[in-house]
Amino acid sequence: MLPTVRIVGCPVTALPFATQIETMVNWALERSSRVVCVANVHMLMEARWQLPLHSILHTADIVTPDGMPLVWMIRLITGKPQDRVAGLDILTGVCELAQATGVSVYFLGSQAAVLERMRTRLKQEFPSLQIAGMDPLPFRPLTSKEDEELIQRVNASGAGVAFVALGCPKQEYWMAQHRQKIQAVMIGLGGAFPVYAGIQRRAPYWVRQVGLEWLYRLIQEPKRLWSRYATTIPPFVCLAVKQILTEPAERSPINSQPQPK
Repeated sequence: MLPTVRIVGCPVTALPFATQIETMVNWALERSSRVVCVANVHMLMEARWQLPLHSILHTADIVTPDGMPLVWMIRLITGKPQDRVAGLDILTGVCELAQATGVSVYFLGSQAAVLERMRTRLKQEFPSLQIAGMDPLPFRPLTSKEDEELIQRVNASGAGVAFVALGCPKQEYWMAQHRQKIQAVMIGLGGAFPVYAGIQRRAPYWVRQVGLEWLYRLIQEPKRLWSRYATTIPPFVCLAVKQILTEPAERSPINSQPQPK
């Protein structure tokens, strides 16, 4: 069981970055079917409004603290250090360790052009990494036949990790639906694919550290992100402040998150 801290009603895994990456790859070596959610403010607020997503986060094997507000909450509640475990860093961290341990990886989602640009960069940075496959998925739901064929392709490839980029919360629902069907560690990476492909730019390190990556992204994609941030950031701040002020008992030992069988 992995230690978690409850943040506005959702469990978030409270472990160092390296430990979380090692855990994912160890599961991958076993070809264990797992669900890893990469959580930020948007995901936690969506989970408050969508009961199925709330349930998925409570049964996920790892819920990483992607957004800095989640990292600050864990630090404040526990009084202990906590790394940020962000999607793009998970992608490179898992690929680096997978290359060293012989784990093969599969990429699901995004567009064919994005995946090809990722393949080029991956070969440069991780020349020994085994890329088991890359499948761009359509925006529409797959038919039963298409879905079964996809499951067979991933499992037959021998991949221990399946990176999934369908956007939140679509990818979280998809991973939950495929638990025990896909024999790999499924990691929902949201918008990490186009950033790694070089199509979008990542915020500078100092911007990420002070918690302003959301503003950097908003400047890049104002039409798409304005409504999301306007509806999720203010209520999260209110809920987080309320939790800190009214639930001092959570400063005691970290909870342990039961792992699904």
